[in-house]
Amino acid sequence: MRFGDIAAIAQNTYKENLRDKILYNLVIFGLVMIGGSLLLSTLTIGERTKIIMDVGLASIELFGTLIAIFVGIGLVSKELEKRTIYTILCKPVSRSRFILGKYLGLVITLFVNVSIMGIGFFLILALIHVVPNFTIVAAVLLIFVQLLILTAFALLCSTFTTSTLSAMFTLSIYVIGHLTEDLKNLALRLSDVFSSTFSSTLLEVVYYVLPNFDYFNIKGEVVHGVSIDPATVGSILLYGLVYAAVLVALSCLIFERRDVK
Repeated sequence: MRFGDIAAIAQNTYKENLRDKILYNLVIFGLVMIGGSLLLSTLTIGERTKIIMDVGLASIELFGTLIAIFVGIGLVSKELEKRTIYTILCKPVSRSRFILGKYLGLVITLFVNVSIMGIGFFLILALIHVVPNFTIVAAVLLIFVQLLILTAFALLCSTFTTSTLSAMFTLSIYVIGHLTEDLKNLALRLSDVFSSTFSSTLLEVVYYVLPNFDYFNIKGEVVHGVSIDPATVGSILLYGLVYAAVLVALSCLIFERRDVK
């Protein structure tokens, strides 16, 4: 596999994303929300630091998610609608390299935007004389890895369906990914109440197949000043990267078999 082709497609994708006005609007709104946490914190006595951290991290996650969804769902569908994909595929570029390049381009876009919002967040913390510790930095990093999974799923959906359905599916995965623990608890309750184990088994399968975004949510630890073990962070990062890699591999497999005529 020639990395030069992937790098060229990634660079072109990143440049295309930079021309998207919605990207700038989302980042600006994210920075405004992060900055607004400083004003909001003045309305509460004794909880200033907690509010700034909670609102700041929530803003990075929210607007990063919106960027991942709105940009990710159009990675393939836009190329098909504009018919520019035919020009690319006519060259000695495999479909897998095309998918990998598109994904890498969006990953770079997400990294830049999350970094901008993260720097804004750290500047706000500096204004209130809070030095970012390992847990705070890890929280931002885990948000980014969560977005990698969400982006990979948006890419997967865009290889076989429309932009509208891709957005709906990706948003649904985001919501369900934060409710997987509830699904597991529901499966346990169903197995206790009913003699049939079909429903509980189905929910358990869904629990283990779908991504568990609660793993990446350590805002509670940050807000309450609870330290987190680096080994735990490392295991979560590995889980996220492997999950995203599997989704991208599935995207390549599906797009290789898709008829784009």
